[in-house]
Amino acid sequence: MAYSPGFSLPRGGLLFVLLLVGACDGPLRDPSNRSGLASVAPLDAQLLELARADTTFAALVERLSEPGGYFDTDNLISNESSYLHVMGALREIGVRGGAYIGVGPDQNFSYIARIRPSIAFIIDIGRDNLLEHLFFKALFHLSETRVEYLSLMVGRKGPANPDEWTGRSVEELVRYVDSTPAENSIAESARRRVREMVVTFGVPLDERALEMIAFMHTSFIQAGLQLRFTSHNRAPNYYYPTYEALLLETDRTGLQSNYLADEDDFMFLRSMEMGGLIVPVVGDLSGDHALLEVGEVIAQRGEVVSAFYTSNVEFYLMGGGSFDRFARNLTALPRDERSVIIRSVGPGCHNPCRGT
Repeated sequence: MAYSPGFSLPRGGLLFVLLLVGACDGPLRDPSNRSGLASVAPLDAQLLELARADTTFAALVERLSEPGGYFDTDNLISNESSYLHVMGALREIGVRGGAYIGVGPDQNFSYIARIRPSIAFIIDIGRDNLLEHLFFKALFHLSETRVEYLSLMVGRKGPANPDEWTGRSVEELVRYVDSTPAENSIAESARRRVREMVVTFGVPLDERALEMIAFMHTSFIQAGLQLRFTSHNRAPNYYYPTYEALLLETDRTGLQSNYLADEDDFMFLRSMEMGGLIVPVVGDLSGDHALLEVGEVIAQRGEVVSAFYTSNVEFYLMGGGSFDRFARNLTALPRDERSVIIRSVGPGCHNPCRGT
């Protein structure tokens, strides 16, 4: 049984000891040093003035966040190909409702869709992770169906009758996107729509932030579903999955469990995003502000933490000498006997450990 500081796990409640690879959180490098970045015109002052910001959402982001830090990986997609293996354990133990906390990009959505919390917080030391979640939030706001969401993400033309796709499998969605040719006009329209939506959320964004969001979107558009996790100054490992592979992954029973595999899961997530209930936060898990403030908000709502997805962040906290502070922060979170930590573990390593 893995020891998860500050949480009372059920006997035999080990949830996530998987053969995973690498970390999945951290900022992107400066987009000005990368090719293919779409040019971004200065914001129209009138657009900002007319934006209907969700001020509650923006205020919560500001209240909870700390100054950003650095991590040496891109943050567009996960590299944890077995991220869905935990789903059966979550069902068996009955992890449901409450508040969810996670790190990294959109693998969190699959856990949120499974657990159905009342609120979710995505905490990451890199501010770029917050920007990517604003990008995802814009996609959800602009898309009424899964096929529209995926098409907009990779800048492809959506089907003429998207409502007819609501019962389609994720394999069919992937085949549609893979077979739809890229068009510059469609890609430009997608970037423009996302940009215009992002500024309505009320989170202060300077030109650098808007350029980073455009860079993220451009990365999805250029690579399509073949996008892979990358690290700075290191060649990508051959076994890192593509985004397509992550979409098509299953749990250990063979069940499709990605958040885009089911229209009801997508609609649940969309309702949370529309309601400002998936809150991206800039913060160090071992810091003295973000995680503690998230715990305060959860307690004020009368909730407990149902699940905390830490990926392999604990490895880095141990290496940096700050794991004890993280453990103390965990003890301050409201929890019960079903609260769990979902962590990733590399091959041949003690828990927690960086993948190899």
